[in-house]
Amino acid sequence: MDRASIVALDRAHVWHPYTPMDAWKTTDPIVVTRARGAWLEDADEKRFIDGNASWWVAALGHGHPRLLAAMRAQAETLAHCSLAGIAHEPAARLAEELVAIAPRGLERVFFVDDGSTAIDAAVKMAAQSWKQLGAPKKTRFVALDGAFHGDTVGATSLGGVEVFRKPFAGVTFECVHVPFPAQDAYGRAFAAISKLLATESDSIAAVFVEPVVQGAAGMLVYDPAFLRELRELCDAHDVWLVADEVFTGYGRTGPMWACEHAGIAPDIMCVGKAMSAYVPMGAVLASERVFAAFRGGRDRAFLHGHTFCGNPIGAALAREVLAIYRDERILDRVASAAPRIARAFERIATIPGVARVRSLGMIGAADLADDRQGYLGGIGWRVYDEGRARGAYLRPLGSTVYVCPPLVIDDADLDRLLAILEESVRAAVSAP
Repeated sequence: MDRASIVALDRAHVWHPYTPMDAWKTTDPIVVTRARGAWLEDADEKRFIDGNASWWVAALGHGHPRLLAAMRAQAETLAHCSLAGIAHEPAARLAEELVAIAPRGLERVFFVDDGSTAIDAAVKMAAQSWKQLGAPKKTRFVALDGAFHGDTVGATSLGGVEVFRKPFAGVTFECVHVPFPAQDAYGRAFAAISKLLATESDSIAAVFVEPVVQGAAGMLVYDPAFLRELRELCDAHDVWLVADEVFTGYGRTGPMWACEHAGIAPDIMCVGKAMSAYVPMGAVLASERVFAAFRGGRDRAFLHGHTFCGNPIGAALAREVLAIYRDERILDRVASAAPRIARAFERIATIPGVARVRSLGMIGAADLADDRQGYLGGIGWRVYDEGRARGAYLRPLGSTVYVCPPLVIDDADLDRLLAILEESVRAAVSAP
């Protein structure tokens, strides 16, 4: 199909995520037809550096030959079967390999479809486990202000970004939100969570956190000390600590898991996105204590499961992802590339109209001054347009612009991406 035909067919039938569809009718979209490495190519053969790794999934870039070969080989032998009453090698081996690299104590793996469904499974796992451990009142959940844990109803319930949560009021369940531990409010944030757990832990099942970085809230970074202290509080008051590593895991912040910045292990950990590279796949890792709550008769089984959980193709891909991380020393690549991102954002910080910047690992973000701050801010989209004209895909988070490229992006392409972002920010903030 030519570009015009694809756009016409899309506008006739496709409902796009996080997109005002009336405006979409007059939008000139990028029409991607192929992708390789850190690059997307459109129907007009224009190329764009993938500045957010296609919503943080393509950590190993697009079209990695080893991943394509693994997917092809698995499809030819076993493409899909249920995990209900069935075992298969790809899922069994993947579970073993995940446990081997996970934070200490996470010994059990429950497979799901993606990051949001991992969060939903963790919510139900936490609630059912406490009931079966003799604490049926522990049914409430805690998360941070600004949290984003996904789009399903359960994950939305945990969310602390009001613009994402407000439309579904009355459908979501209760979640207690405590202050984000910003540098200038660390003491207040810690005091609030300390008081809450000290006085209400008999009704609290779990605390959910995005370790060290809150992604969708605007790439907000906090001191790992908060995570260490939170681990101690959860231990003291017998509350599960759930780490949402869907975005932060797989080396995005530097180490394999963002929890490593704090040197802690959660009771439950959710993974997805980069886990399987090209197909929907996720997992919930749990400690033996959590798992032990489900031992016994049929009435104690975890009453949850998705059709595609443990899909053999996804599992084979996820195993090959881990092999590539080992063989190609991906975490070393992050360590060498991270300073380039940090230096670029230090330069961006000097641009008039830039309020603040931050970076960690392969993440860099800048907040731009705007008359409507937050996710609905418009200035970030001016940066998007400027970036597109220069050959980069830089989808913003409202008035926050950021880069989160494939971890395997080479130095030349990374420098080009960062230069495009800097040029685009200068152009956007100086526009009338």
